[in-house]
Amino acid sequence: MRWFQRGLFPESLPMSSCVLNTQLPFPKRSGKVRDVYDLGDRLLIVSTDRISAFDYILPNGIPDKGKVLTKMSCFWFAHLPVANHLLSHELPAEVRDLPEAESLDGRVMVVKKATVVPFECVIRGYLEGSGWAEYKQNQAVCGVSLPSGLVQCSQLPEPIFTPATKAESGHDENVTFEYMAREVGGSIAAKLRDLSLLVYRKGAEIAAQKGVIIADTKLEWGWHAGELILVDEVLTPDSSRFWPSDRYQPGKSQPSLDKQFVREWLMQCGWDRNSPPPPLPQEIVEKTSQKYKDVLKQLAGVSV
Repeated sequence: MRWFQRGLFPESLPMSSCVLNTQLPFPKRSGKVRDVYDLGDRLLIVSTDRISAFDYILPNGIPDKGKVLTKMSCFWFAHLPVANHLLSHELPAEVRDLPEAESLDGRVMVVKKATVVPFECVIRGYLEGSGWAEYKQNQAVCGVSLPSGLVQCSQLPEPIFTPATKAESGHDENVTFEYMAREVGGSIAAKLRDLSLLVYRKGAEIAAQKGVIIADTKLEWGWHAGELILVDEVLTPDSSRFWPSDRYQPGKSQPSLDKQFVREWLMQCGWDRNSPPPPLPQEIVEKTSQKYKDVLKQLAGVSV
């Protein structure tokens, strides 16, 4: 898991309907969205309602977002044919009697400790975002050559593996598979690629049956007891592009069921992306919360 280190996390974020920060009596590290507590032989991950974009945590959160991320990840961990870090989604005994316990219900995962691989494992099944920008320049994405004539949001002939470095500040940087292989070793890089493609293909197959396209996603892996296991979150609206299948039209941007909705508002509001971001309007907050809840219901069949 990547920890947030740009010094942009606000001390307090007033929004009564959101859980934006947690304080439990255990050693703590905070990422952009998650607070992670060391319970000794395992970790407690708390998904807050914070939302980040363009490497900033936004001033206001998205109600129930953390619960959606937790339920979505737990759904996928149960349905994907790979080892993962999840031990339980119940409040552990150390937490149940604390005053904060009620606010944490539904947004925690107790997980195995793992040594995280220092790369984001990105799988792209469709051409959008930074992949689309790179394709327009050189007809390739992260060193993977693609056919000519593709348009924005085209489905790729096969999903491609396009790793990225995990930057401690600023943006992650897209890299080639060869670069990753030099850093972690060829056999490990190949295993990360194959496992990531397996997760994406299985997830995309399940989602397609429920009317959702998973355009791309980013995964994190870690070492536990000598085994590569899936860690952090998986196939959530924070880490993936979700599109409604019945509205898919290549050649333009797609209606989103994920965080892209917030990114698009930020790109249109006049913010320079080099200063503290503006608060999201209440309408955007409410629509984003509903999108997250809707895609959870559609994919996992559960509500928050």
